[in-house]
Amino acid sequence: MRAFTDPTARKLALTGVAAVASLLLSACGSANDSAGDAASGTKPGSRPSAAGSPAAGAFNDADVAFAQAMIPHHQQALEMAKLADGRAEDTGVKKIVADVEKAQDPEIQTMRSWLKAWGRPESAGRSGHGAGHAMAGMMSERDMKDLESLRGRAFDRKFAELMIAHHEGAVEMAKTEQKDGRDATAKKLADDVVRTQSAEIAELKKILDRI
Repeated sequence: MRAFTDPTARKLALTGVAAVASLLLSACGSANDSAGDAASGTKPGSRPSAAGSPAAGAFNDADVAFAQAMIPHHQQALEMAKLADGRAEDTGVKKIVADVEKAQDPEIQTMRSWLKAWGRPESAGRSGHGAGHAMAGMMSERDMKDLESLRGRAFDRKFAELMIAHHEGAVEMAKTEQKDGRDATAKKLADDVVRTQSAEIAELKKILDRI
């Protein structure tokens, strides 16, 4: 091969080699991106699905039952939290109320989006408002009226007692989803329910010990 003795020719040759190398690296990067997108189930250039969106994979009856039961369960927890306004006195109770309101309303919207994506109804064929009270930890209408009638420390104690039972029911349902569910996002939410509500149960028990 003839050596480049002309400095200009040598410079042009080196520039050409660099350009070819850059194109090859770019092509490899694009191929790797496409492979990664294919593995994750996303299209090239698209953003991953939101954490609360249904997973691309298959779901089963346990996933559907979890969402259908947890929606009214969360709704009742929010009803209990609303009763604390103007009635709760203990700062620990007020913190639990704020945490419930912050976490559970968005989770309700997430589970509704799952059921819509799965083509399943929200109610699971239940009839009547009272039917949902048969679920684990759900309060009766009498429980809710008793709670509504209380103020101050009496309210705080009753709220803590009822919310412990309510959370224990939610944890029970979430553990069933962990064991029997198939959809990855539903199982992730179940993990979150077990973790956060178990921690709140511990806090509520501490509140009962001091009031």
